[in-house]
Amino acid sequence: MSAATTHTFDVSGLSCGACAGRAEKALAAVEGVVLAHVNLSNATARVEVSADTPLDALHAAADAAGYPIAVRAQAGARVAGEDHTGLARRFLIAMALTLPVVVLEMGGHLFPAFHHAIARSIGLQTSGLIQFALTTLVLAWPGLGFFQTGLKSFARMAPDMNALVVLGTSAAWGFSTLSLFAPSLLPAGTAALYFEAAAVIVTLILLGRLLEARAKGRTGEAISKLINLAPKEARITRDGTEQQIAVADIRVGDMVHVRPGEAVPVDGTLTHGQSFVDEAMFTGEPMPVERTVGMAVKAGTINGTGAFTFRAEAVGEDTALARIIQMVEDAQGARLPVQDLVNRITLVFVPIVMAIAALTVLTWLAFGPSPALGLALVSGVAVLIIACPCAMGLATPTSIMVGTGRAAERGVLFRQGDALQALQEVAWVAFDKTGTLTEGKPALTDIALSDGFDEAEVLGLVASVEALSEHPVASAICAAATSKGAALSDAKQFASHTGMGAEAVIAERHVLAGTARLMTREGIDLGVHAAQADLFASQIKTPVFVAIDGQMAGVLAVSDPVKPQAAEAVTRLTQAGINVALISGDTQQASDALAAKLGIHHVIAGVLPEGKVDALAALQARGKTAFVGDGINDAPALAAADVGIAIGTGTDVAIEAADVVLMSGDPRGASTALNISRQTMRNIRQNLFWAFGYNVLLIPVAAGLLYPLWGLQLSPMLAAGAMALSSVFVLSNALRLRWAG
Repeated sequence: MSAATTHTFDVSGLSCGACAGRAEKALAAVEGVVLAHVNLSNATARVEVSADTPLDALHAAADAAGYPIAVRAQAGARVAGEDHTGLARRFLIAMALTLPVVVLEMGGHLFPAFHHAIARSIGLQTSGLIQFALTTLVLAWPGLGFFQTGLKSFARMAPDMNALVVLGTSAAWGFSTLSLFAPSLLPAGTAALYFEAAAVIVTLILLGRLLEARAKGRTGEAISKLINLAPKEARITRDGTEQQIAVADIRVGDMVHVRPGEAVPVDGTLTHGQSFVDEAMFTGEPMPVERTVGMAVKAGTINGTGAFTFRAEAVGEDTALARIIQMVEDAQGARLPVQDLVNRITLVFVPIVMAIAALTVLTWLAFGPSPALGLALVSGVAVLIIACPCAMGLATPTSIMVGTGRAAERGVLFRQGDALQALQEVAWVAFDKTGTLTEGKPALTDIALSDGFDEAEVLGLVASVEALSEHPVASAICAAATSKGAALSDAKQFASHTGMGAEAVIAERHVLAGTARLMTREGIDLGVHAAQADLFASQIKTPVFVAIDGQMAGVLAVSDPVKPQAAEAVTRLTQAGINVALISGDTQQASDALAAKLGIHHVIAGVLPEGKVDALAALQARGKTAFVGDGINDAPALAAADVGIAIGTGTDVAIEAADVVLMSGDPRGASTALNISRQTMRNIRQNLFWAFGYNVLLIPVAAGLLYPLWGLQLSPMLAAGAMALSSVFVLSNALRLRWAG
């Protein structure tokens, strides 16, 4: 089976949820497409295809559906929506042409004296001709786009929002034109002018789209801020020559020069100089960190007062910043399960509205008072205009865009979009211990030896074994041995026992270092060191037993400082109604001591990496569970959890297995992610309630429900205004998430 490839496209012609649904359906129908998702809010399509699927087939399908696509050249290159300048120009032209029409027609209705003045001066026929000319210009100039797109949608038998506008304005314009030039063709007493309705509909819908475009621009602020972190140009030395080039042209191996106050253009390692660098966008830490020769720098971080040169090691889309931008875009373009229902409704909504409008007209003609034809026209047009499904289509994606963008600003990356919905449903959050709730930088604190063993010798032997291990505890022992001047030797026959320890032959001596479980398995009696280990564990220290040539040599204690934010992280989750658990490979005593210090009441200790999955399964039986971890051994648990949350300062393997990434090492990010998830989903529910409720309530009103009771009929102009305001309300509500978390 060929590997799948994901492409991101800009999509043209999207104006409502039905458009997005049809474009998505057309792309999904292409042979070789695994998954297609069209996002109305940012006008993009993400299409996953088999490796041998030609892009030409996707372009052809999109063109045939009426929604042309173009490959997106750069992450964040475009913010959704029609060109803001073009929309503003069309709106201003429409408003200038519409205003005299409204004054001439509505002024006479509101002020009888004005009506008589028009009749005495230019005459009512001339007034009608002026309204006809100006309204025709509105429809044929700023409103032309509605007709071009709407008529094409009719031709494809897939009417969209533009089709509703075409029907509504054409009906008002056509009836008014007939009333003006050939009133005898209409039933007696029914001739009336509704030019102002057609003109105002176009003007208000353009105003609504203009406001939408502005709001959509703000939904993409998070991406824009990330993109602007990296400079556009950089100074490099290549082939012995220093030159100023575009950042996009930097190659791996180039020597890049960074002056005081400049942003780092790509990822690399310092070769000359020293400075303090602001890495807050990655770590969340406000204080700049020192960077000297041999240390890494990342694109988008800000240099302080020093100057340095570094070797470019990751450029273009391979930089950490580019990967973050891609993660945010992927999350913003994600479709949550709730969106599937919305898409199914919007696909059939426009045809249903057209049927309701036709039924409305027929009902008025059959049962309405005189002039029934005019009243029928007004109600039919109002139904067509007010029922536009724009708000439905925008309800979910705009909230996702703003919510995930805000999360990124707070240092939380949703790698999987559906995690945004899943996280708000979790009942348990389980933390790994080392590197998650602790600093992950343990230090050797105690050495308790059996009689007859020398400290320097034991430490040297243990460090020689641990030098081949990547575990933080092993690093602490090696660092202590080096600082104490203990001699290290080459290890032979090294063997790692996952979750328990390691063994090797050092200078012809067999050395075993690890947990009590490992010693027991090897038949070694712990003796008095069992009690000593319990004491270490009660002090939140990790005991490491050492056996040499089959004899218990002693026990070392390694302490990993608890992160200062850990207790607050647990408190925040508990106050949010979440059950917190600790799952650790450390001893029960050490885990219990840490849990007591942080306020965690559920502890599962002494588990091997594969045992973490089983521990999670036990929690999942009691409710949806999120797991927070950072190491390679956490990857299976991160993948098995309902939501995996990786500490961004951890390993790449853990990050790849997670659904959510906390860019800094701060465990409080788990509660931030939970809060943003809850607020975003609440925002989506509010938007959907408004969008659906608006249509359910106002379509009957537009059809004339209130006329028999109070003689009230909804004007098409008011319908157009209400429709535009509905979309603006949804967008404005979504923008409140910019302050979430």
